[in-house]
Amino acid sequence: MQNVTAPALAEWLADTSRPAPVLLDVREPWEITTASIAGCVSIPMREIPANSEALDDEAPIVCICHHGARSANVAMFLEGRGFKQVFNLQGGIDAWSHQVDPTVPTY
Repeated sequence: MQNVTAPALAEWLADTSRPAPVLLDVREPWEITTASIAGCVSIPMREIPANSEALDDEAPIVCICHHGARSANVAMFLEGRGFKQVFNLQGGIDAWSHQVDPTVPTY
């Protein structure tokens, strides 16, 4: 698993020469309603084991949570399942709010 900072993810998303990553938000639905990044796929952490086969194991996947701990666990789990390009958003949606998009609420 690799970590990606919020500013680096913003650059990646803006770079049309790179394949866009799957943004996998592993937070609970109420958290996503509170604050989110557009275009995320929402699968709560507890549902990842039963739903990981729905994800493309060849695509770059950036796991996102509130501060980065749950998403790091999910990223390690996916790597254990054979996913090759797994990233953890360092600092989570909170870092995104503070470093990239202040219109995304913090909680």
